[in-house]
Amino acid sequence: MPTYFPRHTVEWRLEEPAAFRRLSLSLVEMAVLTGVVLRLYRAIVLSLAARPGWLVVGAGVAVGAAFLVGMATLHLGNFPVQRWLWRAPLFGLVAAAAELAASFLLTLVGREPLGTARAATADWAGIVPFVLVTRVLVVVGFALVLALVVQAVRVWLLRHEHRDHTLKAVHDEHERQAAEHAAVHDA
Repeated sequence: MPTYFPRHTVEWRLEEPAAFRRLSLSLVEMAVLTGVVLRLYRAIVLSLAARPGWLVVGAGVAVGAAFLVGMATLHLGNFPVQRWLWRAPLFGLVAAAAELAASFLLTLVGREPLGTARAATADWAGIVPFVLVTRVLVVVGFALVLALVVQAVRVWLLRHEHRDHTLKAVHDEHERQAAEHAAVHDA
């Protein structure tokens, strides 16, 4: 006769991801953290440089862009490439909104640099379109390049491991889903 209950009890463990992993799973938290850190970084770099030259500004922009795409990569890497289609632009948009909020607060307390002077609330509206467009375009452009690299590496690995049959099965499944999608939209 089969036993339906075990004779010995076992301990069940639920493994939760580490704190930074949990943070990286949240689009809003990662993007807000990214935007606030970017704006504070910008304010510090421009405030510390007495007369910021092209080298300081260029290095500052490069480090800031690397931080932005690095944080986006940490978030996007948790999800399949198909979900990046909406996650990448939304990440850029939320990061830009958080950066603009931090900029507005810095402007109110008189700590937002604008060239060699401090920004006033009247100046703040002029940066909104620039920040929104650049942050979203940088994240989306980088996500597109990253997606192409990820897919190319996957194909290369499948071919390198002589798993062309898997590659063909994935391609056939993609074709089947595309045909179903087209049939639904034609109906």
